Amino acid sequence: MKKIIFIVFITIVILNVKSREKYIEIPEEAIRYRIIPNSNTALDQFAKNYIQKSVEENLLNLVDKNSLEQTKDNILNNVDNIKKIAEGASEEINYKEEIKVKYGKNYFPQKTFKNKIYEEGYYESLVIEIGEAKGDNFWCVLFPPLCMLENEQTSDEIEYKSFINEIIEKLFK
Repeated sequence: MKKIIFIVFITIVILNVKSREKYIEIPEEAIRYRIIPNSNTALDQFAKNYIQKSVEENLLNLVDKNSLEQTKDNILNNVDNIKKIAEGASEEINYKEEIKVKYGKNYFPQKTFKNKIYEEGYYESLVIEIGEAKGDNFWCVLFPPLCMLENEQTSDEIEYKSFINEIIEKLFK
């Protein structure tokens, strides 16, 4: 009888732990970020990635993790600086396409993020367009700072381990 009670208890604990696993979702109040390259050629995609890496450090410094409004103000006050950084990165690799930077309600096609579909529409965002802006884009969420979370992970899949689950597996081997 004690063994059955123990198994029921452990099962409840495991289910409770599993239900608390966090899934990242883009909240309604978010600031998205997108870089659209000229095209899908290797050169244009390389330029997109190079510009993205150059701009990212500055952008992440503008994000106030606790305030959507402060993050908006920081980005709005630095649009010209962001453009200069992007243009500087472009010049470093001798890339000649025009760069446009805009902040506000910008169009996003349908996106899938962490197995959730986000409908196309106009979203609060910072968009960097390179040349004709017809290539496969880089995108993420600046606020809340999901870009940083994504960049820290090397895989889409996260393995969760449960101490209790390990004990149960050892008991029933």
